[in-house]
Amino acid sequence: MRNENYRMRIIDNILDNYLKTFGAVLIEGPKWCGKTWTSKYHSKSEFLLADPKGNFNNKKLAMINPDLALVGDKPRLIDEWQEVPSIWDAVRGKVDETIEKGQFLLTGSATINKDKYIHSGTGRIARLRMRPMSLYESGYSDGKISLKDLCENNITDTFTGEVSLEKIISFILVGGWPASIGMDEKQGMLLSKEYIKAVLEEDIYKVDSVKRDAHKIELLLRSLARNESTTVTNKTLKNDIKEKDFDDINIDTITDYLNLFDKLYLIENIPPFANKLRSSLRVKQSEKRHFVDQSLACALLNLTKEKLLNDLEYLGFLFESLVERDLFTYVSSFNAKLYHYQDYNANEIDAVIEMEDGSWCGFEIKLGANQIEEAADNLKQINELIVKQGGESAKTLCVICGMTNAAYKRPDGVYVVPITSLKA
Repeated sequence: MRNENYRMRIIDNILDNYLKTFGAVLIEGPKWCGKTWTSKYHSKSEFLLADPKGNFNNKKLAMINPDLALVGDKPRLIDEWQEVPSIWDAVRGKVDETIEKGQFLLTGSATINKDKYIHSGTGRIARLRMRPMSLYESGYSDGKISLKDLCENNITDTFTGEVSLEKIISFILVGGWPASIGMDEKQGMLLSKEYIKAVLEEDIYKVDSVKRDAHKIELLLRSLARNESTTVTNKTLKNDIKEKDFDDINIDTITDYLNLFDKLYLIENIPPFANKLRSSLRVKQSEKRHFVDQSLACALLNLTKEKLLNDLEYLGFLFESLVERDLFTYVSSFNAKLYHYQDYNANEIDAVIEMEDGSWCGFEIKLGANQIEEAADNLKQINELIVKQGGESAKTLCVICGMTNAAYKRPDGVYVVPITSLKA
């Protein structure tokens, strides 16, 4: 079912390999990120659970007999499988029965409680995470610099061209939704606002049929937006809501709602890089808060280009969020892991990439070129501290910048790379 208009994604090569290795593959991720389009591109037939034809006839048929959803040329796409959870066990059973690879592609934009199906699917159904489009996938990065090559100290200096602050802000506001490509900025921003509206009015109930307070959920989402790209605690989120929105919410409710956001793939936090350093240095065990796309934070706070130009500090946090959204996608292509580093002495590295061999690379993320010197010094100082405390030295140190016109290696060994020239 290959579509000539399909825009290639970084996950494509990974998915091809998975289909050769496993009987079925589940592609998980937020709504509107392109799961169905990608799955259609890799499948030969399809069964769409959310298809409204015949008063949702496909869903009714699957509820009567889930095996009906499995009949068709392979790989067969079963879209939004969680609408009929028994399909999971039917797929697992069919994979066991035939022992063929690449039989089924499942997609899902929400996780469901495991008590709704019997078997885990381990060894039969592999899971892949899909995210909104990176700048490279959207066509907004020229891809002159490979992140994998950068992590292996294997890039050459190159001019990449100027990028305006207004352009960077536009990337932040519009986000990586495939549907936004070709739209003007206002149309793109409207997509994210409608996304949040759909979450509040529909999705929060669909996940587990539990009625929750949509108003308090919105308050928590707005607090997360205000604290994007920080390691804010649940207690601080509670206090932030009380201070900024003049309302209150208890800690248990916050925990419940955060779990809900996880199930909806609304958030993807960055875990701390601690034990991997094999160092005696005391490291905070706090995740860095992130929406799956920074445009959702912008939509929740009703931000515009003018508002962001008047709050450059917060703009910096959003730029960091955009870069780390892309890093999540890029590192998945070469089996690396993304972390952040923060210790109790306020030493921080924005992003840490751990390679398959255990080596690590440190990245500072800065919007303006005037911040490069300070960022490079910070990377070097923390790297020296880690080594002094018994950890391993970084394989690569790099400043990812928004507004620099070249990718190059400084005399001190720290790389500088513009986000608009980065790819996997």
